[in-house]
Amino acid sequence: MQTTIRLSPADNVVTATRALEAGATVEDVTTTALIPSGHKVATRVIPMGEAVRKYGQIIGYASADIAPGDHVHTQNCAFAPTDHAYEFGTDLHPMTPATGDTFMGYRRDNGDVGTRNYIAIVTSVNCSATAARRIADAFGPEELAAYPNVDGVCAFVHGTGCGMADSGDGFEALQRVMWGYARHPNHAGVLMVGLGCEMNQIDWLLDAWGLKHSPTFQTMNIQNVAGLRRTVELGVEKVRAMLPIANQARRTPCPASALRVALQCGGSDAWSGVTANPALGHACDLLVAQGGTGVLAETPEIYGAEHLLTRRAVDRATGERLIGLIDWWKDYTARNRGSMDNNPSPGNKKGGLTTILEKSLGAAAKGGTTPLTAVYKYAETVRAPGFTFMDSPGYDPASVTGQIAGGCQIVCFTTGRGSAFGSKPAPTIKLATNQGLFDRMPEDMDINAGDILSGGVSVEAKGREIYDMILRVAGGETTKSEAQGLGDYEFVPWQIGAVM
Repeated sequence: MQTTIRLSPADNVVTATRALEAGATVEDVTTTALIPSGHKVATRVIPMGEAVRKYGQIIGYASADIAPGDHVHTQNCAFAPTDHAYEFGTDLHPMTPATGDTFMGYRRDNGDVGTRNYIAIVTSVNCSATAARRIADAFGPEELAAYPNVDGVCAFVHGTGCGMADSGDGFEALQRVMWGYARHPNHAGVLMVGLGCEMNQIDWLLDAWGLKHSPTFQTMNIQNVAGLRRTVELGVEKVRAMLPIANQARRTPCPASALRVALQCGGSDAWSGVTANPALGHACDLLVAQGGTGVLAETPEIYGAEHLLTRRAVDRATGERLIGLIDWWKDYTARNRGSMDNNPSPGNKKGGLTTILEKSLGAAAKGGTTPLTAVYKYAETVRAPGFTFMDSPGYDPASVTGQIAGGCQIVCFTTGRGSAFGSKPAPTIKLATNQGLFDRMPEDMDINAGDILSGGVSVEAKGREIYDMILRVAGGETTKSEAQGLGDYEFVPWQIGAVM
């Protein structure tokens, strides 16, 4: 394995593939200090105020004079807001259409396809969270063993639903999340549980979205049922009646075009943008070629790379919707006395990421190379095939909750520092960006993308491996996070606005 990696001829830094002592020779320069693995080394003089470039793009500006061989990081590389001249549709590379790839999925009556077969208990407000958990907990392995085609009974509870405005961004986002989980193709049955007096009324959701009661869709409020104990008892009865119906579902061959895959990262390091993210991007390209859908999210984590995505927009309106999201986030962070560069986290920085610009350029690679076909609000239903984008925070549980509510049936999650994330009802496939992480956390990582760096595996070959696993998991193969029971506490709707 080579000592350093240069990602573009235009770069004035390279990345160390292993720790380098002071005095080491790299790219015809001599290191002036210890360079940790994944961190950057200057390959020429970078005067104070000049741009630092990686991926052929600006990742920050020298906050002091940088000499060849210096360690380039937070001590001498500073963030500054981006000011790009946006282009639209100037970098379009459609995939050659392909057909024939299938997975074993659950065909639903509305034409959608599920990859899992759960019964969901969805709450409207935190006040009904205990009731929902007790209903779900009533169904243990012994009883569920009688229903082999049911993956489980899950409670989706949260900490909001009241003390909020009855309109606006926050209320509308929560309603979209509830609707998305109520109608998710990975759910064979749904019971919605509320308190009764909350701002987020279940009846409003039913009216707004046209949801109808049926044997596999039921609602109840604690106040109307006459208390917690009776609510739990009645809820158990309702779910027990759904189980035989849900168990009738059978997997049948379904086209890959039916899949919507959430593209996600967390605990990133410098290798995320070199190994796992580009490989996941290639897997996304393969899915898009089949008519499927990839959904990138985490708006603060494409800041500084959005100009690359607008060039891939199928039309100007799509690109301008993306810019509109960036502008909203600039205002949102400013009025809350934050900065877009509050991200990366301390762990990201330890892994070699210096600014949000550097992190975003690597994160955007998860979206592959195909045209950007649509831009969605948080938790909005994803309808367009192809590579798409959904607005969300960078906080992984909140972001994934929105993607699942939008209809994603599979989550692909890259990590370099390590993650114990998992999700329901859509299973999470976790990809390690480096060999060390894959070796340290073998019970958590599904795929090792570190061998792109250490074993000479191509990004394209690893992307094919990821894509093949997506189809297998969609067809029922258990992921590492599923095997460990993750997903019961990762339902986190994004809270926007004042709590009153």
